[in-house]
Amino acid sequence: MKTVQALQIFALVLLALLAVPARAQEQTKEQKRAEAQLRVLHGSVIDKSENPVASSVVYLKNVKSQAVKTYIADDSGNYRFSGLDPNVDYEIHAEHDDLTSPVRTISSFDSRRDIEVTLKLSRKKGAN
Repeated sequence: MKTVQALQIFALVLLALLAVPARAQEQTKEQKRAEAQLRVLHGSVIDKSENPVASSVVYLKNVKSQAVKTYIADDSGNYRFSGLDPNVDYEIHAEHDDLTSPVRTISSFDSRRDIEVTLKLSRKKGAN
């Protein structure tokens, strides 16, 4: 009787061990699929004369959660945000010294995975 019970326990443990890698592999495929759908938002910050503006601060706001990410533009005025949820709307703008760019909206209805937005510093902060 104990041998039968031991064999049953052994069979259950063996089945559990076989199921774990399959479940882990399934999650990995789902994660890869989700990652493949994530979006990238990049571009450059320019002044009124269309010259790149290094060290501009680019603000990206998740409209759903209100979370804000920032990026300091490189020497060529370029910025990049990756891993963005395609089901969320975002608002983006740049600031440098006393200038700001208009706020641009990235809609969840925009199906592009790679989005390029140029931000032009064209007005004084606080001006409407």
